[in-house]
Amino acid sequence: MQNPITVDDHDGAAVAAAAPTAPVVIEVRGIEKTFRVPERRVDTLKERATHPFSRMDYRELRALRDVSFDIHRGEFFGIVGQNGSGKSTLLKILASIYRADAGRIRMAGRLAPFIELGVGFNPELTARENSVINGVLMGLSKREARRRLDAVLDFAELGEFVDLKLKNYSSGMMVRLAFAVMVQADADIMLVDEVLAVGDFGFAQKCMEVFHEKRRTGKTILLVTHDMGTVRSLCDRAMFLRDGELDYIGDPEETAMRYYRANFERAGRYDDWEEQAAVTDINARVVHAWLESEGGERIEQVEQGEPIVLDALIEAKRELLAPLFSIHVSNAQGTVVFGFTRSLEGQRRERLAAGERVRLSGRIQQSLVPGSYSLDCWVRRDRQGGERAFQGLRLLDFDVSGSAAHERHGLVEVQTDVEAASEPGP
Repeated sequence: MQNPITVDDHDGAAVAAAAPTAPVVIEVRGIEKTFRVPERRVDTLKERATHPFSRMDYRELRALRDVSFDIHRGEFFGIVGQNGSGKSTLLKILASIYRADAGRIRMAGRLAPFIELGVGFNPELTARENSVINGVLMGLSKREARRRLDAVLDFAELGEFVDLKLKNYSSGMMVRLAFAVMVQADADIMLVDEVLAVGDFGFAQKCMEVFHEKRRTGKTILLVTHDMGTVRSLCDRAMFLRDGELDYIGDPEETAMRYYRANFERAGRYDDWEEQAAVTDINARVVHAWLESEGGERIEQVEQGEPIVLDALIEAKRELLAPLFSIHVSNAQGTVVFGFTRSLEGQRRERLAAGERVRLSGRIQQSLVPGSYSLDCWVRRDRQGGERAFQGLRLLDFDVSGSAAHERHGLVEVQTDVEAASEPGP
């Protein structure tokens, strides 16, 4: 491995990405699942009466074929694949909704599944009653489930509808209630399907905040999704299922690459899949990224007005021609508050070879208002013919703390010299 190239003013030793060392909490070995699908449907009583002895023909659909993998405690693990690849079937087997035809699964810890909208809910009962029942099903005592009811309703923002029967709920209200119950169950392992897409933007942001918090506290999360941005920014590892088989498991960037390639293959556009979606261009990967205190300790929170001390190491996955590294700081709503760009021009480097590393480090002066933020790096490289390719990398999430002594507006605080003085009227 070649030595890292330092960009900016704070050098340090390269740190290699470590393999998972935490204990295994989910062990899956040789899982098989096959469904019998009727070739011809018999929907009416007349059809059954006129053909009482007709033989029903079935075909076999092999949903999962010899799937094996391990997940370690505290991992955020993504499961991706095209429609019909077996993602949801695998999640349902992990949740004991389906029984596998072959293989074994071992889990260590309490499980909270969030797989299908309304599963486990009784539409004839109220939200209050359903919350308690589902809390008990997820491992809480009846008393504890009742005690956490207020927290469930507060998160779901359904306090005024607590005594309304669920059959009168919209799909969005149902999602909020189900997710809130799962969060309050505080399980060791969370299974989450892409049903979160039913929620609105505000709810999706709250879910992301929950995922970040659970990740910080060492919970294990399995997420089935078609959103490669989420996979690349949140997941420690990811797996790609293809036609019921495990095609790849490991680096989220590589998983995203295989997912995009498979989609363009199916669409008959394999030759130009990279040109059709620039986001699939895999330029680099994050080796490490963190914030530091003035004393050099890693932190996840900075004080308002104090500088952000960044240390990030990025490795080129391929040769990068005239690379640029754009840093964006965004708030919890995804709005970019500020950004800047760095290049290798100071070192007279126009190319970065595959395997070489770039360190982005130094101090960033900030006046952000208190809240949650993310720090991203967009890697740009030139292509032959004058085209450019981009790749977004989520470096880290952090919080800004500060006094709540007075009301704040906007995204940043500015120094002002404006006074309000009364004057007599005309």
